[in-house]
Amino acid sequence: MKLYILEDETLIAQHILQIVNKLDYLTVVGVAAEIQTAKKEIALLKPDLVLADIRLKDGDSFQLLDEMDGLDFQVIFLTAYDQYAIRALNLGAFAYLLKPVDELSLTTWLNKCYHHREQETVAMQQLAVAREHYLAQGLTATKRIALKSLECIEVVSIDDILYCKSDKGYTTFYLIGGREILVSKGLKDYESLLTPFGYIRCHQSYLVNFKFVKKYYREGYLEMENKEKILVSSRKKEEVLRYLENIS
Repeated sequence: MKLYILEDETLIAQHILQIVNKLDYLTVVGVAAEIQTAKKEIALLKPDLVLADIRLKDGDSFQLLDEMDGLDFQVIFLTAYDQYAIRALNLGAFAYLLKPVDELSLTTWLNKCYHHREQETVAMQQLAVAREHYLAQGLTATKRIALKSLECIEVVSIDDILYCKSDKGYTTFYLIGGREILVSKGLKDYESLLTPFGYIRCHQSYLVNFKFVKKYYREGYLEMENKEKILVSSRKKEEVLRYLENIS
């Protein structure tokens, strides 16, 4: 498996090289600190996986990927603790590592990429979701989210999601028109992403888009516009009532 590294901090690049050189299934085909260099070399060297810092001195790696003709490789992003970068990556369903890079975390992701080479290449729509949010640096940037199912990565409008339901570490997204998308992440992963867009965690198993709540019954459930009944846990009733008061 061929690996390319895009990182402009020399010590971090050296640290990554020390880690990946221990893995016999990886061959490092290139290391760059500038986007323009990486753009030329990636096209020529055709790596299977790119480790890319988001912020570089001559731009950002979203820009690099956006300018490439087709993306037939996997990407793991590297980032400092940047709330907008992390949120953008989560909305785009991208793998990422926080700096300083931890050896166990990096090795775990590299192993996953190696064993799922065919399923993890980057989709252009997925990249667009992350890039537009990252560039705008705020909630007005995007109303879309990339959902990674077993079959594909699907980009949907956040406004088209009625509610999400968790079950045994999986989450099902229920959309307008009766469509459903099952993803292999727990509800907690999406709670922090969707709460700023008018969603509320009304039960340990449910995250609802309050835009589609039609009625609240004091017995402890919500009625959605599609007639679905959603449970409200006893400890969430006051929060739901406060939310209703604020939008009335």
